[in-house]
Amino acid sequence: MSVRKAVMPVAGFGTRVLPATKAVPKEMLPVVDRPAIQYVVDEALEAGIEHIVFVTGRNKGAIEDYFDHAYELEASLAAKNKHEILKSVEASRLKQGAASFVRQQEPLGLGHAIWCARDIIGNEPFAILLPDVIVKAERSCLAQMVDAYNQTGGNVIAVDPIAMERVSSYGVIAPKGERDGKITEMSGMVEKPAIADAPSNLKITGRYILQPEIFGLLEDQGAGAGGEIQLTDAMARLMERQSFFAVEFDGKDYDCGSKIGYFEAVLAHALDHPEIGAEARAMIKAAL
Repeated sequence: MSVRKAVMPVAGFGTRVLPATKAVPKEMLPVVDRPAIQYVVDEALEAGIEHIVFVTGRNKGAIEDYFDHAYELEASLAAKNKHEILKSVEASRLKQGAASFVRQQEPLGLGHAIWCARDIIGNEPFAILLPDVIVKAERSCLAQMVDAYNQTGGNVIAVDPIAMERVSSYGVIAPKGERDGKITEMSGMVEKPAIADAPSNLKITGRYILQPEIFGLLEDQGAGAGGEIQLTDAMARLMERQSFFAVEFDGKDYDCGSKIGYFEAVLAHALDHPEIGAEARAMIKAAL
């Protein structure tokens, strides 16, 4: 069965980038001329996703408004003949019926947020894209994962090779067998291992394709780290029953949930922007 639906958990408070997120959802913080969430949605659409389930929380209405039809704004731009700007605003809309918004009423963890989307996803494989992470790639990260999924089936996790001295800061995968090109079958996941104990240097990136059986496991998943329902705990249980594969994607990921990661994302996208790239590069050189 093809991967047609995706879940984006957007209910978090954005505590790592406060006070900027006190009144603005972290997903709506601009990366040059678009909010961060737009890059993640574009990635999903490029991969062939037909329906996105946004799992929201209180004070996240700006996300729903952003992907809607802005009648007054679009009419004003049209009346003033600002057609190029109007095109960019219209392009930000999602097609009617292509998105659902589900409320996570309590901050019980990422696993609980994904479980909240169960009725809309139904009994089919689906993608998860963590909106804190923007991946800059010629072919979208999720599209590369879908290619791998069509080859392997099962469950697929995006990974990125990092230097061994950095593994203690990330979750990494434990390989089960030999790598087949960019794909490695998995035997487990280890969160922030000591360098001497790390089973690999393949960092988990925040992109997943999972089978619907994960929902049944999340249903009775007990609290894990931080007293929250952790997606990785349920994935570990699913791994005992189904195959998991890690796919090394071509591209660069940016953690926009941290201050330095957000700055890095803005910098990288500014340098490559067709309108301001050259000017941004000159400004950076002048500042050094």
